[in-house]
Amino acid sequence: MRKRDFMKQEFIGLEAEVIASSHHGYVSLKGKVIDETKNTIVIAHDGKEKVVPKPGNEFLFTYGNEKIAVSGAEIRHRPEDRIKKTR
Repeated sequence: MRKRDFMKQEFIGLEAEVIASSHHGYVSLKGKVIDETKNTIVIAHDGKEKVVPKPGNEFLFTYGNEKIAVSGAEIRHRPEDRIKKTR
């Protein structure tokens, strides 16, 4: 799947990992995406909800058998608006 097509998908329910961050505490944080806002992604990690800001972070999403890296700046939109922005 092309990255552009992937960015039109719903992220909630996907596995995600923070692979690069301006804040060292977020690096290697991984789990299932349980919520998303314009500026954050909420990841279930070790039984807790971790709120990760999109700006300044790079995420690796697992979509089926594929792993797709996405910069938080690329997806810094409300989920419902992201589909319109990536056309």
